[in-house]
Amino acid sequence: MDRGTLDAYDREAAAYADDWETQPPPSDMQALILRFFAPGPTADIGCGSGRDAAWLAANGFPAAGFDASEGLLSEARRRHPQVTFQRASLPALEGLARASFANVLCETVIMHLPAEDVGASVRRLVDILKPAGTLYLSWRVTEGEDRRDDAGRLYGAFDPALVMDALSGADILLDDQSISASSAKIVRRLIARRRP
Repeated sequence: MDRGTLDAYDREAAAYADDWETQPPPSDMQALILRFFAPGPTADIGCGSGRDAAWLAANGFPAAGFDASEGLLSEARRRHPQVTFQRASLPALEGLARASFANVLCETVIMHLPAEDVGASVRRLVDILKPAGTLYLSWRVTEGEDRRDDAGRLYGAFDPALVMDALSGADILLDDQSISASSAKIVRRLIARRRP
């Protein structure tokens, strides 16, 4: 994880969590999850406030949340005590075994990574999937050059080919770019299934 981004999330964890928890529900993401995910253990990588991990658990996908920010993990544990949250950061995802999850959700996280970590991170997301498991991967689209917001969070303008090359061992079931129902930002979404 980019250090400036992680510092911003740790410093203002409560404010970010309040924002995410009070945004309109991400109904577009939820519809895709219900369409493509299969019952089974599910990882929310970059879980933030825990909002999505809690929704997953309440909708038939036993979920655990993972984040690099201790501040956000504290907020997630406080707000959603029924879900397990642990520290893990991309690209390594320390402590997560290969082929552990039927589903992996990584919602608007990889744009916070330096471009040189994007491919390795996506390969690791596939690696923790069981054979025939499903990955939901999305990122905010940044045109031109990398940017930082006022808080110092990185929004990388990486080449999407880095993602597609890293998914060469998976079948792409959906590739869409649209405005998010929750954040109102342009988001690229991929659904990929690990080959058996």
